[in-house]
Amino acid sequence: MNIHFLSRYIAVVALATLPAVSVAVDFEVTPAVQAELDRQTTVVAGWAADPVVVKAVQEQNQKGPIAGMDKATWKKTRRSDSLVKEFQKNPAGAFLQSKLRASSGMATEAFLNGAKGEKVAFAEKTSSYIHAGAAKHDVPFTTGKPWQGKPEFDESSQTYAIQVSAPVLVNGAPIGSLVVGISLSHFRSASR
Repeated sequence: MNIHFLSRYIAVVALATLPAVSVAVDFEVTPAVQAELDRQTTVVAGWAADPVVVKAVQEQNQKGPIAGMDKATWKKTRRSDSLVKEFQKNPAGAFLQSKLRASSGMATEAFLNGAKGEKVAFAEKTSSYIHAGAAKHDVPFTTGKPWQGKPEFDESSQTYAIQVSAPVLVNGAPIGSLVVGISLSHFRSASR
């Protein structure tokens, strides 16, 4: 491939992605949007309290993270790998998938973390195996309170979303976290 072609290709790709990048950057969380995000966070907290979710986190916390599973290994693990499929097919994964389908596109992703931020279940493979050290897990896990992120492009779901998370609780104590992406496309008209 010659340098001239490559530089033109890079310029075209960069220009093509600019409008998409501005979706998240220009998105304003108005009072109406925040009210809906608060409502969705309450919904997510309800999912996090479901017995299927609580049981899955309790069982995972007894096992701990997969030995040797670091970020590089997780990135190389294919979506079709049996390990990834197990996170989707276990009862909590099936539960999360059913909730995403029922949301009519409002929720774009859902993943469940154990005490150390490791995955317990998800609808689709996440970009990271362990989310310890990220506010989306650490805030609900350490405070027992929900967390809300900023508008951004989500690599896992390939959508523009705002992530919200809720603690998974047993007797009022956090044992894990549930993270859900809320689609920005559902808010575009409300933010204007």
